[in-house]
Amino acid sequence: MSEAAPSEGASHEAARPQAASPGAAPQAHPRAHPHPHARWALAAVATGAFCVQLDSFALNLALPVIRDDLGGPTAAVPWVISGYLLAAGSLMPLAGRLGDLYGRRRMLILGLALFGLASALCALAPTLSFLVAARVLQGAGGALITPAGLALLTHAYPAGCARRPTGRALGLAGLATVCGPFLGGALARTGSWRAVLWTAVPLTVAATLCARRAPASRAPAAGRPLDVGGAAAATGAVACLALSLERGTSWVQTAGAALGAAVLGAAVSVRARVRAPLVHPALLRNRLYLALTAAGAVANSATVALLYVVPLTLQQSQGRSPLAAGVAFAAPAAALAAGGPLAGRVRATSAVPVMALCLGTAAAALWFAGSAASTPALIAVSTGAAAALGTAGALALTGTQAAVSPELAGEASGVTKSVLTVTAGLGLTLTEAGAGAGAGAERSPSLLLPAAVCLGAAVCLGAALVPVAVQGLRRPRRPRRRPAPPK
Repeated sequence: MSEAAPSEGASHEAARPQAASPGAAPQAHPRAHPHPHARWALAAVATGAFCVQLDSFALNLALPVIRDDLGGPTAAVPWVISGYLLAAGSLMPLAGRLGDLYGRRRMLILGLALFGLASALCALAPTLSFLVAARVLQGAGGALITPAGLALLTHAYPAGCARRPTGRALGLAGLATVCGPFLGGALARTGSWRAVLWTAVPLTVAATLCARRAPASRAPAAGRPLDVGGAAAATGAVACLALSLERGTSWVQTAGAALGAAVLGAAVSVRARVRAPLVHPALLRNRLYLALTAAGAVANSATVALLYVVPLTLQQSQGRSPLAAGVAFAAPAAALAAGGPLAGRVRATSAVPVMALCLGTAAAALWFAGSAASTPALIAVSTGAAAALGTAGALALTGTQAAVSPELAGEASGVTKSVLTVTAGLGLTLTEAGAGAGAGAERSPSLLLPAAVCLGAAVCLGAALVPVAVQGLRRPRRPRRRPAPPK
């Protein structure tokens, strides 16, 4: 306990051999055991991920109370949520690259400190505009925590062994995702909405103390300086895309999506000719990485749809109170949190078929959830969907870390987490687009479109596996060697 953690510049990665190509997964690790301080990295990352996910959703049900307490324009109230998500999603690619360049542990500590400070400012906010600004600062801290933390865990454990601790950390984050809205709503009505934000302050302090004892980690490739132009272009483009998905489907948001896509496409084509682009071209050529990231985005958007539709159905269609709906949703919440540890047990070579199986299972469960007539049936199929989606979402992060070389770990996690964060709003869009007609002019949200999207993603992944299976069947078998005759 008393021994000092190694300095950031003296990382244990010096003993790790260089990968053959920047986009390839690491082949071997010279160490057979975790770093002596790896447990501190796990504690810091798990606690930090819990705080990030908790504050992503904890204020959703507390927005009316915040509006009555602080006043201000009604149009600014949703920005308490949107400002946080926009800052976190758009800054994650840059945050991942900063961790690779200047040290994952250093960026994790900086992110935790920034997140804790911003949480205190949010809790002390005197006006609505001050709260929105503090939430943007809090999102920036969250953007630093997740990519740096995942990369730090990858380097604190031997190759192939980091997926289990990463899965446990993601499982705790998944639990915060589900419990956040109910905890925030309960505290806002029984105590104060400010208590939700004060909760993160002692947790980030504890995580920072753990991170200070974690092993240092920095990418061995120091020849790639920070691409400032690419960082600005990518951040702006991702912010436009996230804004268009977060704030509706009017022509302004449509124009924002088109502008974001155009800027992002131009940035990729132009920065690909730069000596050290923000996103290494090897990531864009890594088919396994791209497939797992895209499938994870589908799973994450379907998870948001599930978390929105099922509690709403329990309250509106079955007449339960918010507290009763939260209690009934405990089983799906536990299943979603268990998805992280389950994903941690999946080997890198099995990531794609397991992802396809999870998305197919989730598609079937979401489909049956839309027609479940009783509460036990709804909870049963929702639990199955939550387990499959939780595993798929966590597998997108554990699998992509195993699919890239060590020097790109932070960069890869930043891009993947950014994609998952930005596309999360698609889940609500799909539930409204597939809404069934209700009584009168009311329309209830539906899980049919999220189920169809999950099924399509599962079919695409399955089709990608067919050539691999055919190649394995056509591979000629080696003839058995006959024993040499005795002399």
